[in-house]
Amino acid sequence: MTVTIGWYMSLAAVLFAIGAAGVLTRRNALVMFMSVELMLNSVNLTFIAAAKELGLVEGQVAALFVMVVAAAEVTIGLAILVAVFRRRASANVDELSELKG
Repeated sequence: MTVTIGWYMSLAAVLFAIGAAGVLTRRNALVMFMSVELMLNSVNLTFIAAAKELGLVEGQVAALFVMVVAAAEVTIGLAILVAVFRRRASANVDELSELKG
């Protein structure tokens, strides 16, 4: 049995659905960040599988850019989360909405 692009796309769809469910159902900011990262990695899997199928390099380059942006997003997001956690002693997203003006 050979692994075709359909297997990769199906796996990417399942990973994306798990990440989307994590973002929509969880209230902890750290778990939400991890769910967003899972969604970004599923998109990377899609880019690389499509690039392999088409024989192109652009999918791998796009995945590399997504990883760089995700690393910057996590760095800034976690820094903000740590600063808020030190001040509020909670990482609950519902409580963070009280910080508005």
